[in-house]
Amino acid sequence: MNAQLSASATAARAHQEMFAYWASLRRGASLPSRLDLHPSGIKRMLPTVSLIDVKRDPNGAGDGAIDYRLRLAGTGLYSVYGREITGRTLEDVYNTAAVEYWRRELDKVVTERRPGVGVHSLAWKGSPHMSILWLRLPLARNGKDVDMILGYDAVVGSQVGDQQSGIRAA
Repeated sequence: MNAQLSASATAARAHQEMFAYWASLRRGASLPSRLDLHPSGIKRMLPTVSLIDVKRDPNGAGDGAIDYRLRLAGTGLYSVYGREITGRTLEDVYNTAAVEYWRRELDKVVTERRPGVGVHSLAWKGSPHMSILWLRLPLARNGKDVDMILGYDAVVGSQVGDQQSGIRAA
């Protein structure tokens, strides 16, 4: 098995572990809340965990728009973004195309009240040889209306000039 496939398999196992943890917190059809999360349950994954606040109709325009702010970004995400992203909005972190991508994906998690998973190239930040394998899990204080999203990212690819491939600290 080549290194890229091995890295992808490792990322998929980590995603399964995070999903199983989130699913274990559900109470029937109710979504877990932020208060249900315990860092000790996901200790190994904390460096690339994020918590995203969901702000419905942030401008009070009544248009149903949703805004997102990174309440928490694990320390491992600093190397992906090259800076601290805690407290920032999507527009503060990404270029226009990436903002549109993330808004579309996060909106689905909120409206469908279901986890989202995907791959996002880091080409937008000049790293086309690297991608994020991401997982986004809905959280709801009242068990129904998503007000926060639990994120987990695994970075797969190789650094420029680096012949090794695999998961990097994200």
